[in-house]
Amino acid sequence: MADDGSAQSQTVWPLPKFYFQVKWDDTELAFQEVSGLDIESEPIEYRAGNSKVFSKVKMPGMLKSSNITMKKGVFATDNAIFDWFNEIKMNTIKRKALTISLLDEGGNPTMVWKVRNAFPVKITGTDLKAEGNEVAVESIEIAHEGFTIENA
Repeated sequence: MADDGSAQSQTVWPLPKFYFQVKWDDTELAFQEVSGLDIESEPIEYRAGNSKVFSKVKMPGMLKSSNITMKKGVFATDNAIFDWFNEIKMNTIKRKALTISLLDEGGNPTMVWKVRNAFPVKITGTDLKAEGNEVAVESIEIAHEGFTIENA
C-alpha cells in the first residue's frame, strides 16, 4: 500500500512562512511582511604582544540586532502604527514588547519571537500612482534591544 503521508512526523517538513501574527500590547495587526529578525555577535580581534602565533585571536563581542521592518496594507480607519509613532515627544517614547508568531495550519504558534523594548523609528507611507492598480502598502521600522525565540 502506498504511503499517503498521514503517518509522517511533523518534523519532516520545514514550516511555511506565510501564516503569522504580530501583537503589541493588546493590539494585533495584520502585516503582509516582517523582516529583520536577525542578531549577530560582533567579533573582537586581539593579539597579545608575547604570543608566538603571528595572528589575531577572535572572540565574541557585543550583540547587535537589526531593525525590524513590517509592511501592511493601508486601511481607511487603521492608524495604530501612526498613533504609536506620534507618542514620540522630546526623546521619550513608550517602548513596547512585540510578539511575532509563526503559526501552524490550526492557527497555533509554532515559533515565537519575543522582542524587547521596541519602538518605531521610521514610517514609510505608500507611494501613489495614477496608472497603477496595486494595493496601498505602508511600512514601519522598529528598533529594539534584542529578542528571544520560543518554540511551542
